[in-house]
Amino acid sequence: MTAIPTLAGRRFRRAALTLLVALGGATGARAAPAIAMHGTPALPEGFAHFPYADPAAPKGGRLRLCLLGTFDSLNPFNLKAGSTAQGLNTMVFEPLMARSQDEPFTLYGLVARGMDTDDARSFATFHLDPLARFSDGVPITADDVRFTFELLKAHGRPQQRQAFGQVKAVATPDALTIRFDLAGLGDRELPLFLGLMPVLPRHGVDAAHFDETTLAPPVASGPYRVAAVDPGTRLVLERNPDYWARDLPTRRGMFNFDRVDIDYYRDANALFEVFKAGLCDFRIETDPARWLTGYDFPALRDGRDLKQAVPLRLPKGMEGFAFNTRRPLFADVRVREAIGDMFDFGWVNRALYGGLYRRTPSFFAESPLSSTGHAADAAEAALLAPYPGAVRADILAGTWKPPAGDGSGRDRAEARRALALLAAAGDKLDGTVMRLPDGAPFRFEIMVVDRRQERLALAFADSLKDIGVDATVRLVDEVQYQRRRQSFDFDMMLGQWIAPASPGAEQRSRWSSAAADQPASFNLPGARSPAVDAALSAILAARSEDDFTAAVRVLDRLLLTGFYIVPLFHTDDQWIAYASWLGRPKEVPLFGFSNVTPIELWWKKRDG
Repeated sequence: MTAIPTLAGRRFRRAALTLLVALGGATGARAAPAIAMHGTPALPEGFAHFPYADPAAPKGGRLRLCLLGTFDSLNPFNLKAGSTAQGLNTMVFEPLMARSQDEPFTLYGLVARGMDTDDARSFATFHLDPLARFSDGVPITADDVRFTFELLKAHGRPQQRQAFGQVKAVATPDALTIRFDLAGLGDRELPLFLGLMPVLPRHGVDAAHFDETTLAPPVASGPYRVAAVDPGTRLVLERNPDYWARDLPTRRGMFNFDRVDIDYYRDANALFEVFKAGLCDFRIETDPARWLTGYDFPALRDGRDLKQAVPLRLPKGMEGFAFNTRRPLFADVRVREAIGDMFDFGWVNRALYGGLYRRTPSFFAESPLSSTGHAADAAEAALLAPYPGAVRADILAGTWKPPAGDGSGRDRAEARRALALLAAAGDKLDGTVMRLPDGAPFRFEIMVVDRRQERLALAFADSLKDIGVDATVRLVDEVQYQRRRQSFDFDMMLGQWIAPASPGAEQRSRWSSAAADQPASFNLPGARSPAVDAALSAILAARSEDDFTAAVRVLDRLLLTGFYIVPLFHTDDQWIAYASWLGRPKEVPLFGFSNVTPIELWWKKRDG
């Protein structure tokens, strides 16, 4: 993403935009400063700052982060961006409007100071802030927004292409206004999805080569600029002292470090040792065994580092072994259920994780959106009426849960049940070998990307031997993993589907029939179901909280009935460790602290 505008061109754009603002803009329209997916925004017009941000947070200092993985691109928006450097979105690139982490799905003014729409949400008109600037000082205009929209519609990631492809027409009546025609779509989330679109500079993007990976520092409008790049291993971000939005309510008290160093490591154990040595300032721990026994080192004992379990208040999403139903081996739902029954959670939790986890029974666990423990109501029944038999009776009643296992690692009752299911699907146990209907051994590969996944997959594979199934575990590097994931070149792999507070368009990329063969989509299992597609449409068309909840629960029941995933487990807390000189706000966001790195809300204490 290169191309530098001439100085004369920049001056002309500034002069033209200044004149337009002086004349009061072309339309004179007053933008609504916020929009909520359902109901009304929680914060009043003219609010000073987000409740979870500290406006008195001091600026300055350097934050050192260490992440697992690597990268080969600084463009996070195209299909080849499987290994894009983390830390670019929100820090370098920023959206039209800012999402509140205290509300399920509400947007407030940022690059666009607001948005207009009607009750049917048949259009979305964004009114840009005349002060908005790219990092090179060039004003952001409606032409840049339109350029970004058209570029991502043609070359962006699958979710963007699918959503943007629905837009009927785009108009830019003046330099600060862009209108999207959405008439007749029935997608009430699309205006908000458009509000989350980044803005790329027409003058700073090589559109002809947008599909290619690049390590050129991007021109963007966010609070940080890329200062240095060591391909695959290091990224340095520096806070832009001229950041145009630093005093906006949606940015006040945020992005406080002058510099952020991000180092990448390919091995999880090396990553932990680097933190212990004091070379990183913040860490999210995902290994319960390490959390229980590994955090007894000098920096923790003498108070230089701190550890904390932070309550997670978002819905607990799904992590699990994904079947690739594109493979004939896993086309039969009875086979998938049988394989899943052999995962002995009780033994795995005790032997590998010190009993810290709970089994995940839903794609939206521990939230009102979960179907677990709730019988389908009249609203759900109406949504399912065109698809009789699409949901199993026990799942419809809300009584189904994934088997817990007896904790022995050799649960004979579950093995007998799995064998019965496989027999019903035409498979047959021949001595100690499970054979497919054509006589071939039942054999598949589990693809993993790190030692933690490998250990879990090996335990699962070992339990499958009891029913004659041969599962091999293959550890691949990050680049190969991403390429195979994006092209669906796997039998089974571990996947994670984080549950947002307000599920919406992202669910289409995860579960729609259209996404099943769309490269790089998150529909890893290849789910294809008219009932699922209808539930997705109902989620996006819902006008009330009750209708929305009913539609999400229907989706949950359909996915559980499909046995696309072998559910794993979750905790109630997120485990973090950090340098004691780091300060953070007292108020924790209701829907998002778990996903907020120190870059956004934390700061360096003055006495640190």
